[in-house]
Amino acid sequence: MAITRPAPTGPDTAHEPPRDTEGPEPAAPSAPAVEAPSAPEKPSESRSPLILTMLLLTLVLLQGPLRGALDAPVMQSWMTVFVAVLVQALPFLVLGVLLSAAIAVFVPPAFFARALPGRPALAVPVAGMAGALLPGCECASVPVAGALVRRGVTPAAALAFLLSAPAINPIVLTATAVAFPRNPEMVVGRFVASLLVSCVMGWLWQRLGRTDWLRTPRRSHYEGPSKGAAFWNSVRHDVMHAGGFLVLGAMAAATLKAVAPASWLRTAAENPLVAILALAVLAVLLSICSEADAFVAASLTQFSLTAKLAFLVVGPMIDLKLFAMQAGTFGRGFALRFAPATFVLAILGAVLTGAVLL
Repeated sequence: MAITRPAPTGPDTAHEPPRDTEGPEPAAPSAPAVEAPSAPEKPSESRSPLILTMLLLTLVLLQGPLRGALDAPVMQSWMTVFVAVLVQALPFLVLGVLLSAAIAVFVPPAFFARALPGRPALAVPVAGMAGALLPGCECASVPVAGALVRRGVTPAAALAFLLSAPAINPIVLTATAVAFPRNPEMVVGRFVASLLVSCVMGWLWQRLGRTDWLRTPRRSHYEGPSKGAAFWNSVRHDVMHAGGFLVLGAMAAATLKAVAPASWLRTAAENPLVAILALAVLAVLLSICSEADAFVAASLTQFSLTAKLAFLVVGPMIDLKLFAMQAGTFGRGFALRFAPATFVLAILGAVLTGAVLL
């Protein structure tokens, strides 16, 4: 019978770990290092230099034909009108964008709610006149009007401000005076007709509008985390947005002036009704910022002052970009009802004002 001696349990061996008789254990396999995926390069950022390079190469290769085309009398006339409209209108556009962004960002909407009368019938003309005191282009008037509705301002007053602010503010009226130096009555006519249409549309909405036609606007992009950031974001957005439409408007005006047959323009201009409707539709299609549209209207010398007034009254109230912004802010159902009524009333207001003042 074998006798097994117990293992020593002295103080030196009481806490000694058990010995490994089979050799050291293999280390546990470590997880392979996973590299953080690099941020994918945006297609627009990677393609922009290539597109610019291709464009420059195309211009270099075609410089001969382009130089010959630009030397043509028609193209010289086109470039003259295009550059003239841009040079005259751009300072007013930039100044209007800066002021409208400052108002949209730094003036709290609660200020308007406190300043307006409690009765909607009186709040409408007060809000319309506020557009003459607080300059803002149509790109800013829609978000400001949406903020007013969110703060509890009656929709009729907010809509009156939406229509009047881009049409009768000091910058727009000053630009109109510069564009029509020999016709100061155009400034008065634009102010009277635009304010009249704004108030009538506000009163009509108060009388006939329904709450389910108007969607409560969401938070505006002008209300950013920082006042300064919101201001400069607004300026950049509006300069690029309105500047693009200004370029298109200047191109259209130059094309009508230099390329369109004079007989067509003369025929349209000789018929007062056709002339008014043609320039009203043109204002909707061109979608020019209100700080610059007077210079485009002044370049259309074949048309009467009343037709030009219709162009100036319709454009700041309803055009393609305004329809899209109104539909996005207040809902498509609202825009489909509000835009046609505004178009008709703007033409009627311009015709009536032109018959009295022009």
